[in-house]
Amino acid sequence: MNHDELREALRRAASAFKADGPDFALAGSYALWAHGAPEPLHDVDFVVAEPDVEAAARTLSKAGFDIRRPPEDWLFKAALSVDGPVVVDVLHQINRVPVDPAMIADAVTLDVLALSMPVLTPTQVMLQKLRSLHEHHCDFAPLILVVRAVREQLDWSALRDGTAENPFAATFLDLCTRLDIAEQ
Repeated sequence: MNHDELREALRRAASAFKADGPDFALAGSYALWAHGAPEPLHDVDFVVAEPDVEAAARTLSKAGFDIRRPPEDWLFKAALSVDGPVVVDVLHQINRVPVDPAMIADAVTLDVLALSMPVLTPTQVMLQKLRSLHEHHCDFAPLILVVRAVREQLDWSALRDGTAENPFAATFLDLCTRLDIAEQ
């Protein structure tokens, strides 16, 4: 997957959502990129409220995306062609918590690739990334790159409070403090 393909998928999906709904927000690593983090090479993530899943799938299908339903019941995937790689994930749950309209309403409006769109804040995205850390998924290296890039935009207290029950997240935040990335 290259940046041009991902950017085109991001543009097309966001344009479709803006034109035909439902309410959405750019999420994940591309949301962090919109706030100044390194550009990802994996996929584009959007969030929609859980009741809007089918409307979102119809919108993207109408825009030419091939909709795929993986066994995971918290997202669907969209590809730009039937045999093409999946480039867009549309999440309606994050860490087993349903996306609600309030999360989308809390997003900030940014110009991304010449399109004005709602984008989750760096704190919202990092909170979810940190909550997903566990013994089988605990790679701090990519997270360090991201938090360095957006550190001034993060609400460090909210991150600490929102992940206090997760020892992997707490360890990561302690590492950020020791590396003088995080505010104390």
